[in-house]
Amino acid sequence: MQPAISFRARQRRNDFLLDVAFEGGSGITALFGPSGAGKTTVLNIIAGIQRPDSGRVAVSNHILVDTEADIFLPPHRRHVGFVFQDAQLFPHLTVEQNIKFGRWFSRGEDVSPPLDIVANVLGIEGLLRRRPATLSGGEKQRVGLARALLAAPRILLMDEPLSGLDDARRNEIMGLIERVRDDFKVPILYVTHTREEVRRLATQVIWLKAGRVEAVGLASELPQA
Repeated sequence: MQPAISFRARQRRNDFLLDVAFEGGSGITALFGPSGAGKTTVLNIIAGIQRPDSGRVAVSNHILVDTEADIFLPPHRRHVGFVFQDAQLFPHLTVEQNIKFGRWFSRGEDVSPPLDIVANVLGIEGLLRRRPATLSGGEKQRVGLARALLAAPRILLMDEPLSGLDDARRNEIMGLIERVRDDFKVPILYVTHTREEVRRLATQVIWLKAGRVEAVGLASELPQA
């Protein structure tokens, strides 16, 4: 079986060297480690925001980067959904318009999930006519997740999506992420430095430290400290 994500990249930026290789399957693969470990850099390389000095990245057997073959797909052709820490919604658009913006980057309407189904799963049917400025942090994350799903992504990248939320909202969004994992069957690469999130959400864990892979294992194997 082909891995959902195959990643190998080397990138030097000033004094920081990222030298990482791993494979991830279906479900949720967590990139776990302290701040400055290189987790977000890995996501940025997959999304096409950053270009590695060398390496090869493939998602569902579609090559996104291969420096030896001089392949570097632009971000809009990668079919990658990105959920940021702060959702990054367009303030001048309604919630519905923000969500539908994801379809500009989809592989076609035939593979993009219907808006009403996504809105129902994420519980945002009543928010569609509102503006981002009127939403809570948890509501913004729901909308950002919906926008990413309507892009019909081959993989979802989630960069500490629970950062800044209180415990109640964190538990709420974790439940929604579990529903997305189970209902939409899209592989997820999930960045966090929180053990609770890893243990609840992830199947596989990639431990990163100082730009390198320290270990690869199951979420159940995550040490207590």
